[in-house]
Amino acid sequence: EKADAEAIMAGVQQKLDNMQAKFDTAMAEKRRLEDDAQATQARMDSATALISALAGEEVRWTEQSKQFDLQIQRLTGDCALASSFVSYLGPFNKEFRDLLTKRDFYGDCAARGIPITENLDVTRFLVEESEIGEWNLQGLPTDELSIQNGIMVTRATRYPVLVDPQGQGVSWIKNREEKNALRVTGLGEKMFRNHLEDALSYGKPMLIENIEEDLDPMLDPVLEKRVVKKGKNLVIMLDKEVDFAESFTLFCTTRLPNPHYSPEMSAKVTVIDFTVTAVGLEDQLLGKLILKEKHELEEQRQALVEEVTAYKKKIKQLEDDLLFRLANSTGNLLDDVELIDVLNNTKQTAQEVNEKLATAAETNVKITEACEEYRPVAHRATLMYFLIAEFATCDVMYQTSLRQFNALYGQSIDDAEKAAMPAKRIKNIMEHMTYTIYLYIQRGLFERHKLTFALMLTNKIQVSAKALSLDLVNVFLKGGGSLDPKSVKKKPHAWIPDKCWLDLVAMSQHKSFADIVESINVNEKLWRAWYDKEAPEAARVPDFEDRVNSFERMCIVKALREDRTMVAAQTYISEALGERFVESVPLNMEHTWGESTPYVPLICLLSPGADPTKLIEELAKKKKITTVGVSMGQGQEIIARRLMSVATQMGQWVLLQNTHLGLAYMAEIEVYLLQAENLHTDFRLWITAEPHPQFTIGLLQMSIKITNEAPVGMRAGLRNSYNWVSQDMLDAVPLFEWRQMLFVMCYMHSIVQERRKFGPIGWNVPYEFNQSDLSACVQFLQNHLTEMDTKKLPSPTWPTVTYMVSSIQYGGRITDGFDELLMDTYAGKYFNRGGLEKNLTLFPGYQVPDCKTIEEIRTCIEALPSQDSPEVFGLHSNADLTFRTLQVKSLVETVVGTMPKTGGGEGGLSPAEIVDAIAEDLLGKVPVSFELEPTKERLKKLPGGATQPLTVHLRQEIDRLNIILDLCRSTLVNLRLAVAGTVALSGSLVDALDSLFDANVPSKWLSKSWESSTIGSWFQGLLQRHAQLTNWLEKGKPKAFWLTGFFNPQGFLTAMKQEVNRAHASDRWALDDVVMTSEVTFPPKTVETLKDEPSEGVYVYGLFLEGCGWDGKANKMVDSEPKKLYTALPVLAVTGKLAKDAVTKNTFETPCYKVKKRTGLNFISTFTLRSEDHTNKWIMRGVALLCSVD
Repeated sequence: EKADAEAIMAGVQQKLDNMQAKFDTAMAEKRRLEDDAQATQARMDSATALISALAGEEVRWTEQSKQFDLQIQRLTGDCALASSFVSYLGPFNKEFRDLLTKRDFYGDCAARGIPITENLDVTRFLVEESEIGEWNLQGLPTDELSIQNGIMVTRATRYPVLVDPQGQGVSWIKNREEKNALRVTGLGEKMFRNHLEDALSYGKPMLIENIEEDLDPMLDPVLEKRVVKKGKNLVIMLDKEVDFAESFTLFCTTRLPNPHYSPEMSAKVTVIDFTVTAVGLEDQLLGKLILKEKHELEEQRQALVEEVTAYKKKIKQLEDDLLFRLANSTGNLLDDVELIDVLNNTKQTAQEVNEKLATAAETNVKITEACEEYRPVAHRATLMYFLIAEFATCDVMYQTSLRQFNALYGQSIDDAEKAAMPAKRIKNIMEHMTYTIYLYIQRGLFERHKLTFALMLTNKIQVSAKALSLDLVNVFLKGGGSLDPKSVKKKPHAWIPDKCWLDLVAMSQHKSFADIVESINVNEKLWRAWYDKEAPEAARVPDFEDRVNSFERMCIVKALREDRTMVAAQTYISEALGERFVESVPLNMEHTWGESTPYVPLICLLSPGADPTKLIEELAKKKKITTVGVSMGQGQEIIARRLMSVATQMGQWVLLQNTHLGLAYMAEIEVYLLQAENLHTDFRLWITAEPHPQFTIGLLQMSIKITNEAPVGMRAGLRNSYNWVSQDMLDAVPLFEWRQMLFVMCYMHSIVQERRKFGPIGWNVPYEFNQSDLSACVQFLQNHLTEMDTKKLPSPTWPTVTYMVSSIQYGGRITDGFDELLMDTYAGKYFNRGGLEKNLTLFPGYQVPDCKTIEEIRTCIEALPSQDSPEVFGLHSNADLTFRTLQVKSLVETVVGTMPKTGGGEGGLSPAEIVDAIAEDLLGKVPVSFELEPTKERLKKLPGGATQPLTVHLRQEIDRLNIILDLCRSTLVNLRLAVAGTVALSGSLVDALDSLFDANVPSKWLSKSWESSTIGSWFQGLLQRHAQLTNWLEKGKPKAFWLTGFFNPQGFLTAMKQEVNRAHASDRWALDDVVMTSEVTFPPKTVETLKDEPSEGVYVYGLFLEGCGWDGKANKMVDSEPKKLYTALPVLAVTGKLAKDAVTKNTFETPCYKVKKRTGLNFISTFTLRSEDHTNKWIMRGVALLCSVD
């Protein structure tokens, strides 16, 4: 029973166990189903969250996916273009970068069938907006060029060299790398090597400031990244092994605005042009102005920029995080709750950020609109800054840094008159700022450049305001320089000079003067009367008075009466900007000192006869400050350092004189002032220097520059001399003769100094006669007259006096034979028996004062005329025209030389296209070169054969001309190819392009040919030279020779003498005994009226007299006609005679030069001309014959 019961129990237990198992299984299934339901619910919730989170993203992501596919296809081309951009385009400006990117890089890829994005925005392709925002906050300007430069600095594999004259790039790098412990150094620093090794070893960034055009060869391994692995470390071999950390980076900067780096150096580094752009600078200046005028707006804008940058950065971080999670997610996406949360968060944040960005954009628009009202001020300031930067090209000492300019700009805003109305306030700021900056700059300009700067400033402002066109400015500057005299309409009246006619023809091509040629033709009497006026710029212009503005009037004046251009320019400037821009502003040394600080030196630019030392010492005395000084030169740096060391502590002034003789120390001074701390508040550094191309740019840019030129004119010269003469000196010899001769000596000293201003007609070489010459002469006269008094001689020994004054004292400087003759003439004129007469009048209005006290003499000097007639110097009154014309020529050359060669006129042609058209035109006119063999055969057929002296000369001239023809042709062909982009635009071609654009002759042509002021006259000369040689070769010896057309006119005249000598072989003439004589044909003949060649010698033509005229009826030299600077000489008969037969009575040996510049290289010979006046008159007149007057 028990067993049965147990069996039953076991069965029941079995059933129970089975049921329990089923129950457990059912419960497990229930739990599984519940978990599954929960998971499904969670997935449904996640799916709902995803759907809501990605609502609206499907279309965008689908589109983006397609775009990504296309972008991946184009990635090769895009990367190639971006790589080329970073590698090659650093040295170029924005316009040229865009041109190369679109035309060459994109065009090349497209031509090769490489997929590439059209109009790819390289900037956005290479860098994110958030990073650009960070750069801007670190000080990188916001314009497109600066952002491109930022990309090149950070993305290029070669270390960057920043061409950074304004210092904006270096400022950004210092801010950007500050957190990385940037090492700042210079190649000249003693610890440079240590800094380099530390930076390489510890992987720190390093900045080398202010490099020149070469880098230390020690840096080559670093630049070329010659890094090798040694064990676990990287090393680089300098002259010893140095550890190399991969985080090391190198930056170099230069202040040179246009450095020329060798190809080798350019291959090792990435050269990047960081020069400030007009757009970038204008925005910066506007920001500074708004910060002062509406600081709350600018602060709001700055905060907005920072906020937007932070927002964009946040979105970028969230998107990157999301993409990372999506890429690394495993299993079912709906199970990744964290990912869903990130997605939700990203969506929510993105919405918030986008709303804030939209709000920020609206706010930015409102702020921008409020700021735009002030943009004209920033625009004017930008114009002025770029003009100042351009103007430094005419003299290296005219350097002004952007930091200096910014300080001036800020100060002028603060000082401008306040006004409630914004429009009035803006006008006040513009007017005050323009004049303040103008005053600051002109204080440091030489007198000859002050009006030029004012004219350029006026032109810039007028062109910017659309009140003046660039085409009209070019008409004024270039005139008819590029016109061929033979291809233009013949001038209607003989009184119009050839150059004036070409200028008028060029002007007539502008709409403002379309009918000027016709007007002169029809109203000849009115125009002639206007031309003959003393001041035509102030008279009514015939036919044009009521339709020309002051600039157009100036154009007419320059075309017809070039000598009055400066006066017309002053009228134009005063009408456009105000009278104060043409008024002379005397130097106020105390005011200038007030602007300086111990860290801002004052540089006095020296000019002949000017010494600011006395002014500085007087100011120091007034301020009760000790002045110490040293004149720089070899070994003087030690003294200068000692003086600086004491003065900076004691509050003294240091005066370093003639620092152009100690340039190395100037670089040291710059570093010292930049690094100095706690200088004494009274300390000042005064520097005097002559302009020098190697003067330290940094020192110039941080200093205040001053010019204080000596006054000009006879009265000013005598005043200076008698400031030096003392009462003791006057009483040194108790004779009337001493006081009289002392005054005459000082008078003559002023004469020889002031005569320089007339150019070559004054002195062939502009000698630097100075106080030492006068001192030596005065000392000699004092000794001579003391001896005369002692020996009781009746009068000075005049031959001794003239010899000592002319040949020894002043003659020691004179290098030209004709200048020696002029000096002898002056000495003879002033030091002779008549020079001791009582009440002697040296020239009407210039009487020798018979006074015994220095004060009386000084009073008499102040009564002398303020303006000097050229006749005071023995010159004709026309010399004043020469002087003024030289001033105008200098002004135009300066303006053309400083103008940037970019942009065309209103016609839209670029400089390259204009030059291409000129080159095409000239190329079509270049004559064919002479062929060697046919030329030899023709020479043999000439009378006397190929060995005749004149025929030998012809062959030599043909050889020389062939060189010019080949050079001219090859230059023009290569220039056209360079403009087309077929060949590289190398150094000589760049010069040729610039020269032809400015209507000048390329320097390479000038070096092998003849001097000429314009390409039009030079090319006409080329054609005429070719025609003369061709006619001589083909038709035999001509009746008359155009002397100007020879490379070697001296050789031609020698050959003529040889032929004359050979003709007299039967008379046993020796060549050494033969002299050249000349005689103007009488009655006067022109080359057209000649019937035959002379029986002996040659006829020459094409010569011009300067300094006198020619009377054809009386056959003699006479004074020039008013306003006629050059007189064409009739045909001249030149032959050889025995020296004993040559006529010397009533003649003047007139020197002849190839061009207006009278140097030894341009001297040809002297020609005998008939004269009834004393030779001294013509010597002092500066009479000469010129082959060319263009």
